[in-house]
Amino acid sequence: MLHLSRLTSLALTIALVIGAPLAFAAEPAPLAPAATAATTKAPLPLDELRTFAEVMDRIKAAYVEPVDDKVLLENAIKGMLSNLDPHSAYLGPEDFAELQESTSGEFGGLGIEVGSEDGFVKVVSPIDDTPASKAGIQAGDFIVKINGQPTRGQSMTEAVDKMRGKIGQKITLTLVRDGGTPFDVTLTRAVIQVKSVKSQLLESGYGYIRITQFQVKTGEEVAKALAKMRKDNGKKLNGLVLDLRNNPGGVLQSAVEVVDHFITKGLIVYTKGRIANSELRFSATGNDLSEAVPLVVLINGGSASASEIVAGALQDQKRGVVMGTTSFGKGSVQTVLPLNNDRALKITTALYFTPNGRSIQAQGIVPDIEVRKAKITNEQDSEYFKEADLQGHLGNGNGGADKPTGSGTKAKPMPQDDDYQLAQALSLLKGLNITSGR
Repeated sequence: MLHLSRLTSLALTIALVIGAPLAFAAEPAPLAPAATAATTKAPLPLDELRTFAEVMDRIKAAYVEPVDDKVLLENAIKGMLSNLDPHSAYLGPEDFAELQESTSGEFGGLGIEVGSEDGFVKVVSPIDDTPASKAGIQAGDFIVKINGQPTRGQSMTEAVDKMRGKIGQKITLTLVRDGGTPFDVTLTRAVIQVKSVKSQLLESGYGYIRITQFQVKTGEEVAKALAKMRKDNGKKLNGLVLDLRNNPGGVLQSAVEVVDHFITKGLIVYTKGRIANSELRFSATGNDLSEAVPLVVLINGGSASASEIVAGALQDQKRGVVMGTTSFGKGSVQTVLPLNNDRALKITTALYFTPNGRSIQAQGIVPDIEVRKAKITNEQDSEYFKEADLQGHLGNGNGGADKPTGSGTKAKPMPQDDDYQLAQALSLLKGLNITSGR
């Protein structure tokens, strides 16, 4: 297994993170040398600095209410970060504390991961078993209002702050789905306890693992799930579905550990950035806990960042079949750099690449087999007159009871019965086993 020691090039204090719930660092990253080198190459833009000072002076003199210098400077810092890219941000004390809580797996809110697009807040994915998922909020929905206040033009930090609040309080989101008419959804804020890994046997010989989010212990939890399903099955599995749908990402190291459970050798992911310590490579350790069982990986438009790393690595290494719809396309790495006074910067420091050198940024992982979300409608089976219904029919020469009309047993409802994509994944695994002679 890969351990945190693999991040020693980041001085063991900076955790690279992928996606909305991000790991945090105990100390600032050693970026000062690179920053100093950059500033020596070009003089400070004096005209722009004069403009900044003039704007600040005009605001203080003419704004309708007095504004403290501290507030103006802090707002300037927020603007500096928010205009870099959708994932870089300045974190005040409360934001920094909330970010640390989200990585631990328990925090307050709605259970919704968001990004920005065209000035609006866009749902990346709802988290399983949270107010957002129970209310039917879907990946790709646009949040156009929060409690009646338009979100257009707001920073991501402002929007997230409005959606967080006291446990038990209600909040109304106005959503637009697929360009349709806006509609309201009222939710009650709750303590979000995210269970990172869920697993079960779909049926004898076929396992299912769902990763809802990549947290610090996700790799360890996947290892336990694989061991438990093998034990429950009584022997090696015939196939496995790894469900990464609506997984918004999380800790990079955990994604690496998960891939390591499925391959014996080769590259998993590497990163490229402007500074030396952003150049990282992660490879398999040779500990394949999955026993090389046939694998189908499910993804969709809500699969982002760390989940795309996993899907891309398994796809490039020919370890499994990726099925579903094209993923979100977030291929950037954020590092959290603590500042003084319990503040921090969350800043994009690198891009990540799959083993074959693919950058997923703004493109996403394209599945090997596209299967869109659909509903299954079961029709009543017709009862046909059979040979065993005929009077005086011959018995089976190999023994065994006759099977006349109506002798079949009804199948018990299974999780995949209401999930078309999962049903297709299970069917593919069974087909692979037939053709391989398992």
